[in-house]
Amino acid sequence: MSTISDISQYLTYKLGDEVFALDISQVREVLDFTTVTKIPQTPDFMRGVINLRGNVVPVVDLKLKFGMNITEKTVNTCIIITEISIEGEKTVIGALADSVQEVIELGPGQIEPAPKIGTSLRTEFIKGMGKRNETFIIILDIDRVFSAEEIAAVKGSEKEMPQAEADVRG
Repeated sequence: MSTISDISQYLTYKLGDEVFALDISQVREVLDFTTVTKIPQTPDFMRGVINLRGNVVPVVDLKLKFGMNITEKTVNTCIIITEISIEGEKTVIGALADSVQEVIELGPGQIEPAPKIGTSLRTEFIKGMGKRNETFIIILDIDRVFSAEEIAAVKGSEKEMPQAEADVRG
């Protein structure tokens, strides 16, 4: 979708020992971990939904999505509220992170293309690999992390909370 040509700002956060980054333009806010209402019959990585100022927001566990261990609640665990675009439709989701680090600027010279690891591993959701102080930062293309089907399953979960149904589309 987008190429990295100018200096951009990224929100860095940790999943396990790895540092990831999201383009700051897609981040709405960062919340402390709160109670997540589990929705039955949703994918494993779908942890549930939260009520965000009257709107139902699905919460996903990126660690589970990436084949890592489930995100455990600690004092640093947070929910990154992000806006993603799937097939032209905007969707707001919350992504669990072990901790949020900082907002950084990276220029094109600090970012390398995503590694090609063969055909068995999906890497199309990696926009690039940033490098800062000898640490690699995996820059996600959050719009490509989830398939349209997965987002449909997540969006369908919003309807499970009737008290907020009227607020969901707003």
